[in-house]
Amino acid sequence: MIQFSVLLLVFLALFLLRSVTQFYLHRFNLAHLHQYGTTVPAVFQDTVNQETFKKISDYTIDSDRFHMVDSLVHQGLYLLVLLSGFLPWLMKILQSRGIGSIVEGLTFFALLSLLANLSRIPFSLYDTFVIEERYGFNRMTLRMWVSDLLKSVIIQFLLGGLLLWLLLTLMIHGGEAWWLWAWMLVGSFELMVLWLYPVVIAPLFNKFEPIQNLGLVEQIRDLMKRVGLRVKAVLRMDAGKRSKHTNAYFTGIGKTKRIVLFDTLLESHPEEEILAVLAHEVGHWKKRHVLKQIILLEALSFAIFYVVSKLLKWPLLYRTFGFDEPTVYVGIFLIGAILSPLGYFFQPLESAISRRFEREADDFVLELTKTAEPMCRALKRLASDNLANLIPHPLYAWFYYSHPPLVERIERLSAQEKMMAR
Repeated sequence: MIQFSVLLLVFLALFLLRSVTQFYLHRFNLAHLHQYGTTVPAVFQDTVNQETFKKISDYTIDSDRFHMVDSLVHQGLYLLVLLSGFLPWLMKILQSRGIGSIVEGLTFFALLSLLANLSRIPFSLYDTFVIEERYGFNRMTLRMWVSDLLKSVIIQFLLGGLLLWLLLTLMIHGGEAWWLWAWMLVGSFELMVLWLYPVVIAPLFNKFEPIQNLGLVEQIRDLMKRVGLRVKAVLRMDAGKRSKHTNAYFTGIGKTKRIVLFDTLLESHPEEEILAVLAHEVGHWKKRHVLKQIILLEALSFAIFYVVSKLLKWPLLYRTFGFDEPTVYVGIFLIGAILSPLGYFFQPLESAISRRFEREADDFVLELTKTAEPMCRALKRLASDNLANLIPHPLYAWFYYSHPPLVERIERLSAQEKMMAR
């Protein structure tokens, strides 16, 4: 039975505040688009015509509304699971089986994860086969979608199950310092996944082949040589079999480090734009953004594990949500439930750090290539091809955007180039 307490009031207030904040930020963004979405921004008038601009607005509205509904529905379901008494009932069923705390915990999280995945299926189907299809992005078949879902669930259960088993073992048998060992375990696990992803996980979903354009490959290798960056491979990914969206990225660490270009990007951009996009990605490595992100993540993880260790035996935490006594795996879930809405309000800080890194990477493009024009053209083409919102509400962009808004980004690059020319 749920117990009324100050903790419950604080949790519900945070939960409601998060939902209301999300709702109004999306409302502000769409209202801003309705108000200013009739005139193409000046820097895009040579790339985006009025018809494409209207399509961008329509796509943004449809996509934002859908994802807002998706988010609110799942938050409502999450709250229902927490407050309905389902979790104490599930724990009692598992304890009655006499399977031990670790297996109980693995089963507890496996069942909740399965329910969460099932609840997302209709939303994912609608997003892929209605919204993305409507705007010409989707190329997936239902068979491919099902295959991707099954692979994702299997990977989630294998990797997540392994990590959870190790964590529960440490928490139950690791003594008072379990949280320190657990922090080191999770950090090592994350690095292992970063190392394995390009060579084990990503190939399960896509085919990666050497780029056939030898001239482009030579230019890429020359670019890497100029900045002193050794890359294992420059690969073409068959992203076009799923979507028309375009992208390029660096992935991996150590000997698995590689550059990946979407086939859709290679087909739609001239070589100088591709090189400019790659120079931007190289900038992230040269400015050590990946390392800085890992350090920040590990520092945050350290603090979270310490807090968890202090809250794990707090009786009020369990009584508030209908449990009679502290149980390790239940404690992990409940602490996560409380920290989640609180963590949402740190999103602007995370976004600000990311935008700073993106500006530094843009500056590196200018430093390396001595011109902003190819990068500006690439950004314009990427925006047009991906139907990116060109006029987000400033507050929405401040809260959520990991990259500076495109108009601001292009204007800044052009201004930086003019300053260099003086």
